[in-house]
Amino acid sequence: MSNQLSKDPYRGTRDFAPRDMFLQTYIFNTWRNVCQSFGYEEYMTPTIEPIDLYTAKTSQEIVSQQTYSFEDRGGRNITIRPEMTPSVARLVAQQRQESGYPLRLFSIPNCMRYERPQKGRLREFWQLNADIFGDDTLNAEYEMLKLADDIMKAFGADESMYEIRINSKKTLRANIEMSVPKTNTEDIVRLIDSKDKMSTEEFEQKLKDSVENVASIECYLSDDYSNLGKDSSVKQTIDLLEKSGTRAVFDPSLARGFDYYTDIVFEVFDKHPENNRSMFGGGRYDNLVGMFGVDPLPTVGFGMGDATLAEFLRLHELTPDYMPATELIVATLEGTDPSEVQELASDLREDGVNVAVDVLNKKADKKIKSAIKLGVPFMVFIGDKEIESGEVVVKNLREETEHTMPAENIPAFIADYFEIDE
Repeated sequence: MSNQLSKDPYRGTRDFAPRDMFLQTYIFNTWRNVCQSFGYEEYMTPTIEPIDLYTAKTSQEIVSQQTYSFEDRGGRNITIRPEMTPSVARLVAQQRQESGYPLRLFSIPNCMRYERPQKGRLREFWQLNADIFGDDTLNAEYEMLKLADDIMKAFGADESMYEIRINSKKTLRANIEMSVPKTNTEDIVRLIDSKDKMSTEEFEQKLKDSVENVASIECYLSDDYSNLGKDSSVKQTIDLLEKSGTRAVFDPSLARGFDYYTDIVFEVFDKHPENNRSMFGGGRYDNLVGMFGVDPLPTVGFGMGDATLAEFLRLHELTPDYMPATELIVATLEGTDPSEVQELASDLREDGVNVAVDVLNKKADKKIKSAIKLGVPFMVFIGDKEIESGEVVVKNLREETEHTMPAENIPAFIADYFEIDE
């Protein structure tokens, strides 16, 4: 029997080889840059939290079926965070009196949920969380949706590729409460939230099994934007967005699975036929901070996962070409003193070039093949001739061209290349 270990990571998690890390870094940097342009400050909280943090207001499905929970050696029930919103609410409650408002925060945490891995949905994922605390006006919803829209555009997307959908969970709950006892409201909200995951016939049957007055709920779910009153929070939010050139649509069946949302909820949907699904969403949650024994704070926020976004970028051909951090490999020719290569590499690094060295005793063509596999764009070989003359041949491995120049000109040559490439 073989004791050979598996080469695969734990199911639903990912290894990040350099090419994968390049894309993730691109996503994180874009998130960070856009959030900071809106005045949001970065924070972080622990990866593990007491399970009570989630049983209070997070979706029961997530708490009972999807959390990685355990008892620590002190007998405390602990959970690896499945989402970030309760954690940031706790952090803000902790600093309730010290902070200025409105308070704009963002974070890029990794989270874990025990669910069936599928395209764009994994057990371990990173996500952008952005929240604005202390603004009870619809300007907070407007800003959050503009932030989400600007992030999508920063990745090169346009509105033909995605759609923003909005609903009021407060209005949805009110319509449900006219048909069912208040104690069953959240069960019906969760059923409506999972509507797209089942057939129309299955949804209608489950609704009939749970609700006496099905007609009133079906009437609301089939409503359209034209019937919204002028004082509707949904209508006002959509109108604010349209004035700034951002399109959003009313979706009366949009519910969001988390129990803490109090009014406006929204999701951004991929319109690609191969991935016609919700990518991310958020909404208003005004009561979460108050659960920690401080005065409540009106809050709007959203979370955007890296796996769903990466799938969106791939399908819409928006993924950037891989470019390793290493710009140049300086390699020895057979018989060359390695110290000469190391000295040149040190000089180039001082001039701002990211340089790797290859002093292995291999033929030049094998060294070139290795550099191409690594994706490094430039290569220079150093032999006795180059040492004596001070001139080198810079090989552009991507364009298969060669350029002869003094060694001291390499930094400017590479800088010019990347400036033109941008």
